[in-house]
Amino acid sequence: MILIFATHNAHKVEELTQLLPYNINLYSLTDIECFKEIEETGSTLEENAKIKADFIRMKYGLDCFADDSGLEIEALDGAPGVYSARYAGSQKNNEDNIQKVWKELKGIKNPKACFRSVFHVHLGNREYQIQGRIEGTISFEKKGTNGFGYDPIFIPEGYQNTFAELGEEIKNKIGHRAKATLELIEILNYFAAT
Repeated sequence: MILIFATHNAHKVEELTQLLPYNINLYSLTDIECFKEIEETGSTLEENAKIKADFIRMKYGLDCFADDSGLEIEALDGAPGVYSARYAGSQKNNEDNIQKVWKELKGIKNPKACFRSVFHVHLGNREYQIQGRIEGTISFEKKGTNGFGYDPIFIPEGYQNTFAELGEEIKNKIGHRAKATLELIEILNYFAAT
């Protein structure tokens, strides 16, 4: 089965490819040569995931899904949230984003946070929306070299290390995208059986 993941982010595609069953051929927007910028104009992760998935479905008519993920920090009323990738500006610079988070959290000890990932899925003539979530805290020191985005400063609940220290193997078991992907796999299996 061919499934389009509406992203150009090679890290995300690699992460999900490791989790999906062997009979799912996952293609990115780069793979299908879709280079049009899909504007994420939604005010929630749910809206942005739907916007991207709907665009691919309408333009290419293919089974697809899109995700929107974000870091939500309790002390910042859920920010950066839907603006996680561009929290410090449209240049989408990971280091700038981390520095802005630290600046906003100045004086707050052990700030609670969560990573949340929302998938909007088009399969056949059906649509699904699923989410994965992992709780944790923010570190005020960057640790680890694996992962991307906020991984060097996010310590998942029950662990002493950041996502960037824990590495892909653990992240792919406990992470927000991994949890959403498990639900996606259930939907794909159900869809294949009907």
